[in-house]
Amino acid sequence: MMIKMSLPLPPKIFLPPSNSPPTHHHQAPPPLAPPRAAISIAIPETGLGRTGTIHEESTSSAFRDYQSLFLSQRSETVEPVVIKPIEGSIPVDFPSGTYYLAGPGLFEDDHGSTVHPLDGHGYLRAFHIDGSKRKATFTAKYVKTEAKQEEHDPVTDTWRFTHRGPFSVLKGGKRFGNTKVMKNVANTSVLKWAGRLLCLWEGGEPYEIESGSLDTVGRFNVAINGCDDDSDRDVAGHDIWDTAAGLLKPILQGVFKMPPKRFLSHYKIDDRRNRLLTVTCNAEDMLLPRSNFTFCEYDSEFKLIQTREFKIDDHMMIHDWAVTDTHYVLFANRVKLNLIGSMAAMCGMSPMVSALTLNPSNESSPIYLLPRFSEKSMGGRDWRVPVEVSSQLWLIHSGNAYETREDNGDLKIQIQASACSYRWFDFQKMFGYDWQSSKLDPSVMNLNRGDDKLLPHLVKVSMTLDAIGNCKSCDVEPLNGWNKPSDFPVINSSWSGEKNKYMYCASSSGTRRELPHFPFDMVVKFDLDSNTVRTWSTGARRFVGEPMFVPKSSSEGEEDDGYIIVVEYAVSVERCFLVILDAKKIGESDAVVTRLAVPRNLTFPMGFHGIIVGNDQEGDDSVPLNNMFGYSTSLRSMTQGKGEFATEYKEHSDVSNEVQAQLVNAHN
Repeated sequence: MMIKMSLPLPPKIFLPPSNSPPTHHHQAPPPLAPPRAAISIAIPETGLGRTGTIHEESTSSAFRDYQSLFLSQRSETVEPVVIKPIEGSIPVDFPSGTYYLAGPGLFEDDHGSTVHPLDGHGYLRAFHIDGSKRKATFTAKYVKTEAKQEEHDPVTDTWRFTHRGPFSVLKGGKRFGNTKVMKNVANTSVLKWAGRLLCLWEGGEPYEIESGSLDTVGRFNVAINGCDDDSDRDVAGHDIWDTAAGLLKPILQGVFKMPPKRFLSHYKIDDRRNRLLTVTCNAEDMLLPRSNFTFCEYDSEFKLIQTREFKIDDHMMIHDWAVTDTHYVLFANRVKLNLIGSMAAMCGMSPMVSALTLNPSNESSPIYLLPRFSEKSMGGRDWRVPVEVSSQLWLIHSGNAYETREDNGDLKIQIQASACSYRWFDFQKMFGYDWQSSKLDPSVMNLNRGDDKLLPHLVKVSMTLDAIGNCKSCDVEPLNGWNKPSDFPVINSSWSGEKNKYMYCASSSGTRRELPHFPFDMVVKFDLDSNTVRTWSTGARRFVGEPMFVPKSSSEGEEDDGYIIVVEYAVSVERCFLVILDAKKIGESDAVVTRLAVPRNLTFPMGFHGIIVGNDQEGDDSVPLNNMFGYSTSLRSMTQGKGEFATEYKEHSDVSNEVQAQLVNAHN
């Protein structure tokens, strides 16, 4: 599929009404009647037309609704607060556990400065659900990062921003000569591993959190060197860019206090080997036309057992990635250095991220397949040469990836992900934040009709390599033909790393006149076998975040035998709700199992990513119930496969004898 890259028409500019509140504040709109019944549609592969009615809304009301999604919440809970259902009840077969949701919580200080949502201080929310007692409580606290402790006065309960952050410029603080640019806000994702609960950010070390109280323990030093096994360094010799890197390191690390490596907030879990997989980038790579990636794999006790380093001659900005049984997969989201922007950023006249611009240099998109264990998986192919997909894609999030080996020796790899066009993506204006006016303009996230294909969509990338690694084909197409703006793909994690039938995501119904594309207002279920799509939509002036799949405690093993939980942001009544949907009934009128109301005084801004952890996993090393970043395979999948199962996994020297025995027994 080739996406046409025609220049979009200028988007409508959303201007605040003349009596609008200050940036990131929101005056309560008049309450509306209870929302109408949710829209539920089933769409076959040939019928993807728009459904529902267009909601009547004014530009000013749409502007206010959008601002309220990023309303700062300064309140924290001291003790867990009971949350009660306003619709339905918690099902008895909902597994008891905690849904942790990371995201920003504060966007403005008390001295006139505002920050980009990506620079908002991390605010961790926790929904504790007891399925057997059919009760739930809610807890929320700020992650006490070093920046938070510096910028918040607990005595007066006031804030003064001192860190610029990568995406922001201070108005009421030190602007020129401010070297505090890497503001670790621990606001992006959550990880539970080896009994530790961690909040992650894109550019620094994770922060450890006490799972019960949500109190911050402190920074967690994730070791990336010193594993017992010999580390593999798939890097070339010294070159001119290594010399440039040596000159940049003392400036970035000494003057600007950047960490040597940028720890990505997206990680993977390989349940078959009981491993956590992470990736880091060198800090100086953001300014150089090459990229260094260090992939680390940890055992169940957080001991580093393998590292693989790759130096790629491509300037890339990676947020998410994919993994198969034998490969790490990177979509080359290409960037380049902006010299004028760099000088302005160094002087404090623009955000640090303005030092970079997108680089849509080719009509195709490179995908790097990096050997996870050895060069054997590559055949005779050089991993430095990417596979080219004939569409220009910027990868946002990966949902699932798996590989299969055909009888003729061909290796087939499929990746299900959300991606957008370079023409739409702008990391300087994500969420519509304008650092010059300090306003959130929703028109940036909502292009004119007809430009929908430039926006984030779910795609399926399929590639075939022959026995020696040559690419025979590489195609990309919309997942199930679904063309509506969508993101946050998730599956039942027991099918991660293998062929899955179902996938879920957040999407836009397109029924709002002024906000047709974002924020999302719909949960979508894809049946990849029958090529159908079924949806559940919220009511008017209600939006949703990332959905999560939770298997039933009494599940019989069917892939969609479980629940979807999602936070609903009801700007119409200024409340947040935790909605539990029956995954099997999405598309039917009774899909909602229950809707739990968060107290009005604790209504929180839009979150980013979360995980679900079972009660029996809170104190041990078990893998979370579900994880949108996870690469995990259940014991059920290990019993499937061909006769060469034992031989295949014995080839990997990293698999212990005990684990090999368990795999062979499972297969037998």
